Amino acid sequence: MEANIQSKNANQKGWNRNTHLGVNLKTILCSDRCAKTGKGYPGMLRRDVPCVDFGFDDPHFTFIESASTGSRKRNPHVFKGGFITVTRRADGSLHPNFRPMPTGKGFNLERYAQGVYNELCIALGGLIEEE
Repeated sequence: MEANIQSKNANQKGWNRNTHLGVNLKTILCSDRCAKTGKGYPGMLRRDVPCVDFGFDDPHFTFIESASTGSRKRNPHVFKGGFITVTRRADGSLHPNFRPMPTGKGFNLERYAQGVYNELCIALGGLIEEE
């Protein structure tokens, strides 16, 4: 039941999770020769058109890295919610950060804590694979 609620919340926030098994991925990188483990690359991922003439329709994707045009954001946001933001460091690690806490009239600690919990589940659920 709880997983179903989290799934609905994730879809409401714009996260759509899909798993493509047996994927062929072609990378076109300008910063490295081969993709490095844990390193994030800005760019575009495109699903290529299947070739039905030769009888295969396995998913094939191409990733093209964006050419660096000077400075990049130091720790880019990968999730921005109402209670937290999650940033990715250069080494690939994720860091949740609290947004300013509204402690004015009508502030409810339990509702605030539940909101932080829900956003952590949504943000990290889309970014971390469970083993």
